Amino acid sequence: MKRLALPLVLISLLVITYIVFQAQNTSESTQKVSGKVTAFTNVSVIPMTSNLVLENQTVVISGDRISLISPSENVEFDDDATLIDGTGKFLIPGLAEMHGHVPPTEPPSNAPRYMNMEYVENTLFLYTAAGITTVRGMLGWPNQLELKDKVSSQELIGPTLYLAGPSFNGNSINSVEVAIAKVKEQKEEGWDLLKIHPGLTLDEYDAMAATANEVGITFGGHIPSDVGIIHAVEMGQETIDHMDGYVAYLDNYSGKELDQKIHELLTLTRENNVWVVPTQALWETILGAADYESMKNYDELKYIPENLVSGYNAWANRLLNNSNFNLDDAKEHAELRQRLLSEMNKSGVKILLGTDAPQLYSVPGFSIHREFKKMSEAGMSPYEILVTGTRNVGEYFSAKDNFGTIEVGKRADLILVDNNPLDDLSNLKSHSGVMASGRWLSKDFIAQKLSDIESSYKKENEED
Repeated sequence: MKRLALPLVLISLLVITYIVFQAQNTSESTQKVSGKVTAFTNVSVIPMTSNLVLENQTVVISGDRISLISPSENVEFDDDATLIDGTGKFLIPGLAEMHGHVPPTEPPSNAPRYMNMEYVENTLFLYTAAGITTVRGMLGWPNQLELKDKVSSQELIGPTLYLAGPSFNGNSINSVEVAIAKVKEQKEEGWDLLKIHPGLTLDEYDAMAATANEVGITFGGHIPSDVGIIHAVEMGQETIDHMDGYVAYLDNYSGKELDQKIHELLTLTRENNVWVVPTQALWETILGAADYESMKNYDELKYIPENLVSGYNAWANRLLNNSNFNLDDAKEHAELRQRLLSEMNKSGVKILLGTDAPQLYSVPGFSIHREFKKMSEAGMSPYEILVTGTRNVGEYFSAKDNFGTIEVGKRADLILVDNNPLDDLSNLKSHSGVMASGRWLSKDFIAQKLSDIESSYKKENEED
């Protein structure tokens, strides 16, 4: 027993010394934050740098940037700070819609009556209300770059916009010379990327790609049939949207040969750092494999014009009544797409969240939850799915800004979620507010604005 006495004394002294040190360290590390800042206090942070949760944190926002992340007990504020209580809640980075659309601010003369500036502003708000704080717009319109500036200056409420110019397609491009000139023109005008649609010849596509690589502008979207998936990847197409080209290439194979070709395609995709925007839910709708009766009753349809909803319903009815439509073929195609998504995720292909909203029952913001379901059915975990809409997006746009995770210096795009989305992604439907580039939109403010949008479309429908 005498031999144990000395070690016990030493252990006791060490424990006391550690407690004193910790108390001193806590006192010395207390940070006093002054000025007009916004802070989320006592919140559990899901930074998306890895699959973890940091409990009882305070996250301070100065301007449009995250300026401090610290345990809450270590931070003090003066009276100028705006504090948002995050007790029991979870803070995650804002999400992105990486194949979205922003309506034209100056629509063509034959456009429907609802297509006006109010519709544009409502679309931007719907994205933001759901926690989408970044949108990659994939079809540019005249004067849309001015809209981007208005959102950036907070004249309008909306997500940060990265916009593709008017598309390169079989109608807009009719020669190699035109393709080259259009690339240079869109680069000079300040578009963020080029949008590729079907219809380009191989020579036109190659001229576009070579010029884009030369002047330093990226390109993404569809794969023209004359080009093919392999050539598009080799020419530097940065994103393959809707898995365009993959299924067309694989249609000629089956059994073990199909397995081998999938492996080869995904290896080529990964080795060339190509990003994929699957848009599975939308494509299931286009194929005819979706449950249209259920879709016609989506509650979120009340947030878009009735004429637009009627157009969706008419489209679905025409498809299902077409004599050439084959439900079994549609489901087989949809299953292959799901298999591809599953294999892409497992093999490390870089995936980006996108839904192609607004489009065929895909209502901006709400549509991500339809996509989450398809991604989950493909075997992706909640964390893996969130990565596609947060950290991956920040990596994709790293040359333009610093965002996508919750870290000091990152753009303050945040969602204050009531329950942990890593447990169940449907928890994202219930949040206490959204911050877009440092601008806080509370739950009450969002609810009131959504109610106003619903009422305005009801009134418009009654007038019609």
